[in-house]
Amino acid sequence: MTDTAADTTLGELRTVADYQFGAGAGAALFPPDADEELTLHRSTGGRPRQVVAPEGRIVSYGTDGRFTLGLEGGRRLLAAFDPPTARVVVGSESEPFVRDGKNAFAKFVREVDPAIRPGDEVAVVLGDDTLLAVGRAELSADAMTDFEAGAAVFVREGNE
Repeated sequence: MTDTAADTTLGELRTVADYQFGAGAGAALFPPDADEELTLHRSTGGRPRQVVAPEGRIVSYGTDGRFTLGLEGGRRLLAAFDPPTARVVVGSESEPFVRDGKNAFAKFVREVDPAIRPGDEVAVVLGDDTLLAVGRAELSADAMTDFEAGAAVFVREGNE
């Protein structure tokens, strides 16, 4: 991305990512030295809609001012943050279902970032930090580990 408006927009998106996911997330999702590789898709009105890397979609930028993670965004966050940050760890028995894009249920949650609140974007991983899916937390961290029933994470995209 070479024009100044696009550079400014990516800078603003880095700030939003830092706010939503924590300090350092903006640089992890949209590395400043990789601006040339990133494609910023805009709406007809010029509003940022998606940020895509050659490896795949990093994020979509909603009208509510929050990001929804793509698999590539999940990979980048996992690489940037130590466990358990932004993660919901599930048991191997739910792996094939979650990889297929099915929701992750509280019954199978083994560990979770204690800072997760309902509505947060998270990565669903195995105990060895293998990315299974990305999605939206439906429960708080405490509820995910306490409940024996119900969806813990609404999976948006599975890592087949």
